[in-house]
Amino acid sequence: MDEQVVIVGAGPVGTLLACELLQQGIAVRLIDASREHSAHSRATIIWPRLLELLRHNDLTDRLADNGHPIDGVTYLSQGRPLGTAWMNRLRDTPYPFAVAISQHETERIIEDRLGELGGKIERGVRLSDLRNATGPRPVAVLQGPDGTTEEVETSWLVGADGAHSSVRKLVGSSFEGAQFDVSFAITDAEIVGDAPQNVVSYCYAPQGSLALGPLGSGVCRVAVSVPHPEDDTPPSREFFQAIVDERGPGRNVLGELRFSATFRVHARTASRFRSGHCLLVGDAAHIMSPAAAQGMNTGLQDAINLAWRLGGVLNGRLPESVIDGYDTERRDAAHAVAKITALQTEWGLLRKAPQIAVRDVALRAASAGGLLQRALGPLVAQTGVRYPSAARNVLLDAFSGKRVRPGERLPVLPMPGTAAAGEASEPEVRVAGRTWTAIKADEFTVLCWPGRRLRPDWEEVIRRACQLAGPDAVVIEARYAEGPLSDALGNDAILAVVRPDGYLHATMSTSHVEALGATLTAARSGHSPAWKRRGKSRA
Repeated sequence: MDEQVVIVGAGPVGTLLACELLQQGIAVRLIDASREHSAHSRATIIWPRLLELLRHNDLTDRLADNGHPIDGVTYLSQGRPLGTAWMNRLRDTPYPFAVAISQHETERIIEDRLGELGGKIERGVRLSDLRNATGPRPVAVLQGPDGTTEEVETSWLVGADGAHSSVRKLVGSSFEGAQFDVSFAITDAEIVGDAPQNVVSYCYAPQGSLALGPLGSGVCRVAVSVPHPEDDTPPSREFFQAIVDERGPGRNVLGELRFSATFRVHARTASRFRSGHCLLVGDAAHIMSPAAAQGMNTGLQDAINLAWRLGGVLNGRLPESVIDGYDTERRDAAHAVAKITALQTEWGLLRKAPQIAVRDVALRAASAGGLLQRALGPLVAQTGVRYPSAARNVLLDAFSGKRVRPGERLPVLPMPGTAAAGEASEPEVRVAGRTWTAIKADEFTVLCWPGRRLRPDWEEVIRRACQLAGPDAVVIEARYAEGPLSDALGNDAILAVVRPDGYLHATMSTSHVEALGATLTAARSGHSPAWKRRGKSRA
């Protein structure tokens, strides 16, 4: 049997990837070795950037309606505040909040959407072997629940099968990284007391760290750093209560535990995310410390970054070379996010008084000066993800202007069916009383930005842009208004080439409109973003 795409692993990342591809008309087969959902999960937060990216697949409102709103992330030392990174103060996103929701519920919502798109999960089916792994047509050997096997030849095979990925092992990609000298014990339990219910609280003490993540209805995710356990005995309510008393904010009483577990903390990244026509996403590609709750969000961004590329290739709009960009961009992004989570893990492991004093003074000073909000806020929200991650220094950005450069996210919303290719339109979307420019989620967009003063030849610029964009790009005429998009693009008239995931590929002055065709060709080929403005190159 032949399939366009076989996805191994039906957790949130694999199932989202299937949804993204089905929405583009791609035939997908989604298998999972487990016969049922896991009763427990580690991931509980969906950050603002993912809420932006999930809207075009009709998932954002469903997740928000079934989750608990989170306004920010606060840090405390021995019960005393150090500072807060507020999501609700982020001006450049239509979703200035995070959603706390159990991974089990997230999986249910995405799986419901999968069914609406005509997809299904084949549970109890595992990948037992992989042939021609680096060739153009991989052959997956699948074993069903009854032990029977079948061979499936596919155009592309994607491993979304977790940290112990069979796909990663079969393609020979190493899993490089380190192990932290700490374990975490986690539970979900009702909590009554002083712990705030609108923020995630990271509480540091000389004995270790405590994280409290409200899930709504008085239930809280509790995660604590602990010595490595001697056996697999689940920690008790008394164990968690003692640590909450020792490290938590004020007085809090835990109710009955819904589950409890302990795990060792690793940070590893696959040496390559692409091997021929085999690809890795999510935990199969990278794992990181649970600090800052970035792991699942990073995996979901993998799925979205890969989906528009893979869909474009299989639908004949993009050359295969564009897939290479997935490997380089997402590996780089995984390394960058892992550094942030490792740093936050280390903050909670400081034991010596001088080290604790330096950390506390630094965080309080950063909070008082606004740096914590400007620098850490976008990193936690994942609105600060950029390609490549080292293109700009996040600390310098916190003090510089808001102008967006190639490889960075624009404050726009990817949406399905925004406009027809080769035609100019003014699509807008209203979210929470504000208007946001919409782009097409599966094609490149040429965003015609008029600037503060409309040029006399503006209509001719639009007409020529439509001619040069060709059949595989959408031309959108944005309206100038004070706000995030004007901050990002500035006061001058420009043409901006925007990727389907909302990242800026290139800008050019309207006097260089004739270069638009070549710029789009480079973008579709997966070439690195380029900064072009007034005919000059800028680093």
